[in-house]
Amino acid sequence: MHTVVVGTTGVTASDVLAVARGGARVELSDEAVSALAAAREIVDALAAKPEPVYGVSTGFGALATRHISPELRAQLQRNIVRSHAAGMGPHVEREVVRALMFLRLKTLCSGRTGVRPSVAQTMADILNAGITPVVHEFGSLGCSGDLAPLSHCALTLMGEGEAEGPDGTIRPAGELLAAHGIEPVELREKEGLALLNGTDGMLGMLVMALADLDTLYKSADITAALSLEALLGTDRVLAPELHAIRPHPGQGASAANMLAVLKGSELTGHHQDDAPRVQDAYSVRCAPQVAGAGRDTMTHARLVADRELASAVDNPVVLPDGRVESNGNFHGAPVAYVLDFLAIAAADLGSITERRTDRLLDKNRSHGLPPFLADDAGVDSGLMIAQYTQAALVSEMKRLAVPASADSIPSSAMQEDHVSMGWSAARKLRTAVDNLTRIVAIELYAATRAIELRSGLTPAPASQAAISAARAAGVAGPGPDRFLSPDLAAADAFVRGGHLVEAVESVTGPLA
Repeated sequence: MHTVVVGTTGVTASDVLAVARGGARVELSDEAVSALAAAREIVDALAAKPEPVYGVSTGFGALATRHISPELRAQLQRNIVRSHAAGMGPHVEREVVRALMFLRLKTLCSGRTGVRPSVAQTMADILNAGITPVVHEFGSLGCSGDLAPLSHCALTLMGEGEAEGPDGTIRPAGELLAAHGIEPVELREKEGLALLNGTDGMLGMLVMALADLDTLYKSADITAALSLEALLGTDRVLAPELHAIRPHPGQGASAANMLAVLKGSELTGHHQDDAPRVQDAYSVRCAPQVAGAGRDTMTHARLVADRELASAVDNPVVLPDGRVESNGNFHGAPVAYVLDFLAIAAADLGSITERRTDRLLDKNRSHGLPPFLADDAGVDSGLMIAQYTQAALVSEMKRLAVPASADSIPSSAMQEDHVSMGWSAARKLRTAVDNLTRIVAIELYAATRAIELRSGLTPAPASQAAISAARAAGVAGPGPDRFLSPDLAAADAFVRGGHLVEAVESVTGPLA
């Protein structure tokens, strides 16, 4: 099994994916263990002093003015975890929880939090055992960290609450830890707080969304090219010299991808035939501009994610010179903004994709294709309602594009009076990515059927590869009406699994 070693300088996006989705084993570097021990010595020294230090010998948030006596400090740390584990709603997906825990471990290993090495090792042991704390949908405002989600994870470290075992069964966390020989943690000064104070949930979901969108944007370039072919459009608008004079990198990459897919097609360039067109519709002609803008948004989001992956987010933090200082680095605004930006870009990509599908089905705009791509229009409805489903998904995407980060709601008796709502932005982005995958899958279903209905003209080799692979995967071609939902599900699985991109790249080579 692949092993990810966590040091003091952060982790990479591929590390997060390996642990969250691939079940990779986690180990602490010797450097991280040394840094943990050194920072803990500083916290222990502060705890022995009579002066109050936030997070070490005081209460939290609006209760930070109370000095906590030594005999109550272990109880204080337990209590903050128990009281903050107040999530409600559906259970969060296993991959999200694993990313959340791994990223909190990343910050612990920075040596800036002051927890003992044994706390970090226990978190690694829980990940390696395949134990996943039960985390609920609601409970984070994206400031002071993803508090409730991280608290549910910390509760598992204490052997309390519920968790999911490697077999998927939910059991008391203490039972699962015992079954895997893991001793629960007895928290000491600063440790409860350090386990809760991070943007780890929203960051983990950002990293995974970026990985999914990378495949999805390539898939959308492919389906746009297939639709252009099916509509007998022109590929001259994809010429590199046209995109060089408006040098947005994403736009150029998207146009290059479409051009690669269309290479060798006999279907393109017929826009001056029976029904002459000066130009193709915007949904066809401007596909690289819209998809390209989304790609550039992803580039910015990756920059933010990489910076956050290299960060140590906690409050207070142990600085290299030995000071323990309060700060506001737990505020999720940088991550929240890009999560919302991605949802906006995804909604627009879904919108232009649906417009191409609608054009394929409309006999007045499809340049000779049968109404709704039906076998016997009137007797058969063809893909009429598939477009309804796509339109419903697009409408939902627009609602999901409303920024969560534009909102704030005060909490903790007005001590935490401005929050990021980054967790909410991440949750809705996950739904948006799922919906965009379905939207692209429906365009694939329609465009491949439309191409096969064009007799006498040979599609591009890459298009043929895509169609052949889709048909082999159970995505049905033209014919009389049939139960459509399973076909659309097969198209969704084909796109979601990256198989459309794989099929095309077998002809074109790697797409941008």
